[in-house]
Amino acid sequence: MKQYSYLIKPASSLCNLECKYCFYHDVSSHRVEASNGIMSDSTMRMLIKKACQVSDASEVTFAFQGGEPTIAGLGYFRKFLEFVDQQKSKEQIIRYSIQTNGTLLDDEWYGFLKKHQFLVGISLDGYKENHDYFRMGHLYQPTFKTVMETIVKLREYNIEFNILTVLSNSLAKHPEKLYRFYKENNFRYIQLIPCLPKMDFEEDAFSLKPKLFASFYKKFYSNWLLDFNKQEYMSVTLFDDLIPMFRGIAPSQCGMLGFCRVQNIVESDGSIYPCDFYVLDEYRNGNINIDSVQSIQSSAVNEVFIHEMKRTTSQCETCEFIKLCHGNCKRLNNCYFDEDYCGYRDFLTFAYPSMLLIAQQIK
Repeated sequence: MKQYSYLIKPASSLCNLECKYCFYHDVSSHRVEASNGIMSDSTMRMLIKKACQVSDASEVTFAFQGGEPTIAGLGYFRKFLEFVDQQKSKEQIIRYSIQTNGTLLDDEWYGFLKKHQFLVGISLDGYKENHDYFRMGHLYQPTFKTVMETIVKLREYNIEFNILTVLSNSLAKHPEKLYRFYKENNFRYIQLIPCLPKMDFEEDAFSLKPKLFASFYKKFYSNWLLDFNKQEYMSVTLFDDLIPMFRGIAPSQCGMLGFCRVQNIVESDGSIYPCDFYVLDEYRNGNINIDSVQSIQSSAVNEVFIHEMKRTTSQCETCEFIKLCHGNCKRLNNCYFDEDYCGYRDFLTFAYPSMLLIAQQIK
């Protein structure tokens, strides 16, 4: 069965929070139009119509992100799903997911998300002190309590969710405290994403540095491994992707093997981009309102994006893990290595003996 996916920004870069490190605020500020506002009904319908015009035996995933996607309103999402039901064929499988800061949901939202089997990603930057330092409302009000209350409701409604945490330089200094927080709250599905440097690579205090990447993951993985050996499994995206790679199984996360895959990132005006990290004017490869899916996929912009040069390090020349990495993702690798040191290599040297043993158990 063929699979297709669209990552949609229905509210563009609009958000009700002012997170100190927000990568999409940084990205959108480098465009002529920082925000395209809320997606219109006509753009929404054209996107759905073209997305469903694929082979009948297919799986189409609509993932919503931002900014904060719930700012588009529950009415937008209801109309979206109603039109999907009108356009999809009987043989097509449609899946939905949403990444949200979890501060605007109510019982109507929970009922909707449960009814339509959304996978919900909740942005939660670990324990209270860290979360409230980085993820504040426009009037600098803390949000940890609200997000934790949302998680309680998601569990009450039996809605599948995972936790997305931005691993900043400061949070990386406390791996054991973060691991304990996850365990104490019975969070079983975790995605840790490095806090990125700004697009123009200005010096900043928040972006994750290579040595802290390595020191964090050595301790975090050690705690994870102790629990794993006790058959207490916590899904951590990096480990879930890395361990099968020792058996030649490709990762699900784009860029981990050092090359890019073109994704369909849909801004609210219908513009399409190849990667969520590069929703920039120079990478715009079409618009769903006027271009076919086929012409967008075969765009010259995509070819440039895939084959453009990326930063490397002399460390790669002697690295025993080069086939697992190839310099990794061109946007994320700033958090992994500099010219003199590779935190990714350091961590793998530490973890690979046990990872290899686990990988050999994969059937």
